[in-house]
Amino acid sequence: MDFKPVFLWSDILLWALVAGCVVLALYCRRQDYLRRAWRRVGESGIAMSSAMVLAAFMAVGMLDSLHYQPRLPAQAGNPDVQYAPEVLSALDALLSGLRLNSEKTYSAPLALSSFAKEMMERDGTQVRDYPRLQFGGAHLSDPSRHAADLSLRASVGAAGGVAAWAVLVCVLSCALAWRGRCSPVRAARAMWRGGDGHAGGERPVAWRAALVTALLLCLLAGIAGGLASGYHVFGTDKVGQDVLYLSLKSVRTALLIGTLTTLVTLPLAVALGLMAGFRGGWWDDAIQYIYTVLNSIPGVLLIAAMVLMMQVIIDTHPEWFETAAERADARLLALCFILGLTSWTGLCRLLRAETLKLRELDYVQAARAFGVSDARIMARHILPNLMHIVLIALVMDFSGLVLSEAVLSYIGIGVDTTMNSFGTMINSARLELSREPVVWWSLAAAFVLMLTLVLAANLFADAVRDAFDPRFQWRARRISKRAAA
Repeated sequence: MDFKPVFLWSDILLWALVAGCVVLALYCRRQDYLRRAWRRVGESGIAMSSAMVLAAFMAVGMLDSLHYQPRLPAQAGNPDVQYAPEVLSALDALLSGLRLNSEKTYSAPLALSSFAKEMMERDGTQVRDYPRLQFGGAHLSDPSRHAADLSLRASVGAAGGVAAWAVLVCVLSCALAWRGRCSPVRAARAMWRGGDGHAGGERPVAWRAALVTALLLCLLAGIAGGLASGYHVFGTDKVGQDVLYLSLKSVRTALLIGTLTTLVTLPLAVALGLMAGFRGGWWDDAIQYIYTVLNSIPGVLLIAAMVLMMQVIIDTHPEWFETAAERADARLLALCFILGLTSWTGLCRLLRAETLKLRELDYVQAARAFGVSDARIMARHILPNLMHIVLIALVMDFSGLVLSEAVLSYIGIGVDTTMNSFGTMINSARLELSREPVVWWSLAAAFVLMLTLVLAANLFADAVRDAFDPRFQWRARRISKRAAA
């Protein structure tokens, strides 16, 4: 085999979360009240557009979570199979042109020459000028054709993006046609008009907004891919690495921070919030004391102290890690664990307050009178009525965790320096802003991608809140009745 699969713990946990989301989707489909709530999310055009953007980021992150070690060429007299020490991913293989075609130093987006002047020999004399790049625009013998070549590559890439979008529409139309037992053409028309190709008396899903967003994403990806085949779309950094490649590699880190932290936050917040609100007494006092003390400690100082302690443990046990990727992965998991330990208090307080109200309801008091155990009451009667709060809090906390990683990596206590992230990109761009002229593209690329991810997550979180929170549902029905009157 030409490669050896590498299973990092973060990859295993991320794929396990994806499998858990699939199981949760199947469960929600069988539960009528959950299916109706998610149907309300799908009725929102903003939610469907945000979901398409998040799905694109998730696709990039999942491709970057399939790691392997490439096989080294066989050496004469050595029959043993050897693998490279560098751990790559499926995204690295897909973007091998961007990863391997590096320059000497800075270059502006879509430029033909370097950003810094060098001493060059021209016609037998030493001159100081901007040298041509080794990869960007190297296929052009005549620099005057630069604009025409950019237009041609962008047009070809846009055509490829439209073709990919057409394939996506065909797949969705066939799936809806199979579900609605109608022809794919009819399903496509109904999907574009705002329906889903079958009758059921339900309000239509906002497929048009999703398809328009998918078209824009395919066009952007196609144009970027067409230009990246001959140029550096977002320029290069100080060591000549392609900034577009670094930005896409940073997506996985942001997704891991935003999702894996929930594995620590959710059990602590749910268990302690339920116990404090339902049991009361000294249970409530002890749990309130714990999260009050945690909230009184400055979060950045607490995270910094715990990260530095974990880093000391990692540095003193190098034999635990076979590759640098495993070492960086261990620090990433430690950061997720630390962020989870310091961010569960808000959700725990919300669940405690809601449990205090639920435990006084008649059906809970009846269960207690019949001798039902406290654990069964909390699992069967209290917890299902808290799931909308849990879901809303987790979706809304995702963007906050992504921004936290950027801030922590910026001040040097985030992920490992060998791991790509938006925070490390912003940190490295800090000194570039003091140059004259300013090297702005590294910061701009990280800012645009991080803004897109966080904005999409926030908009999707708003739609989930409106669909699952009973107070917002009541307010929406009241507004609609007033509008009808």
